Amino acid sequence: MSKSVNASIAISAQQKNQIDCFGSWTLNGIHKKSLDQSFKKLNHNTASPLILNTKSITRMDSSGAWQLYQWKKQLAKKREVQLIGLNPKHNALFGMIEQTAKQIKPLPSVKTYTGLALLGKKTVESWQEFKSFLRFIGKNFFSAWHTIWHPRQLRGHAILGIIENTGLDALAIIALLSFMIGIVLTYQMGFQLKNFGATMFIIDLLGLAILREFAPLLTAIMIAGRSGSSFTAQLGMMKIKEEIDALNTMGVLPSQLLILPRIWGLLIALPLLTIWADIFGLLGGMAMTHNMLNISYTDFLQRFPKVVSLSSLIIGIGKAPIFALIIASTACFQGLRVSGSADSVGKQTTRSVVQGIFFIIVADALFSILFSKLNI
Repeated sequence: MSKSVNASIAISAQQKNQIDCFGSWTLNGIHKKSLDQSFKKLNHNTASPLILNTKSITRMDSSGAWQLYQWKKQLAKKREVQLIGLNPKHNALFGMIEQTAKQIKPLPSVKTYTGLALLGKKTVESWQEFKSFLRFIGKNFFSAWHTIWHPRQLRGHAILGIIENTGLDALAIIALLSFMIGIVLTYQMGFQLKNFGATMFIIDLLGLAILREFAPLLTAIMIAGRSGSSFTAQLGMMKIKEEIDALNTMGVLPSQLLILPRIWGLLIALPLLTIWADIFGLLGGMAMTHNMLNISYTDFLQRFPKVVSLSSLIIGIGKAPIFALIIASTACFQGLRVSGSADSVGKQTTRSVVQGIFFIIVADALFSILFSKLNI
């Protein structure tokens, strides 16, 4: 058989137990699909030793040596295999491939869990994370208590910067969202009240809904998504760049420099944003009652203080500091749990927002139960 430019194989005409290899056994010369088909057509079932004659191989690189090694390994499982005819250069390359292949360890099997085992694993991990979160809260509580008695340690400029970023920069989006919520609530409730001829009671319902629930809750959720994610990403990048480790090395407490200013700033900004949301929520509701229910602005403003007590406003604003603590603490805690990669920053930021919103809703539900028990 004549030499081929591409790699090929054939049964020797002189010996039926010999396979002759021809051509260029290189990355470009090997057509693996056709070569494998030719290999499968050969008769490998005889009991006599099999000879791989490589004398007619013109060129060989690591790809060809690897292909030859794989065939030899496969054939050697059933019978003895002899490799002959390699020139010194090809033989050295084949020997290196053979030696390297023996050192390759199989990939470790991925540990899998059953549904129940996975549930238990996640439960234990969540419990460990919750305990770490409680330790984090306790540590920062004592740091805050120490700062109250030593006000010179307050980072005034940092707190003002947080108030600007979380409060002042969020005024527009909070105003728009609250105004739209006021419109939606009025439309939904007003449509039902109109059927019963009780449209004037829309003012009572709107005041209670916005002041006690929607304004503080939706504002907190917006800030958890907007500022909470920002806190986590900022601290996470500082963790990756080892800036927090550098602060510890210099004897500066990260809680004093990074965490407490964010907590103090959000404690101030969120109640003010809640008042802002109250105003625009009521403005949206008032505009909708005028256009939909023909209640004049004068009637709305005269009736509102008579039917909506000051306690509703105080309750709504009183929730805001608790929500602020939840948002800032959760965001900072998750930011400090970032572990060395951009992917970790993304995961912890997502966990921060989800957990923050979850705890806000849980706290709001507990407030509702408490206030109903107290008849407030």
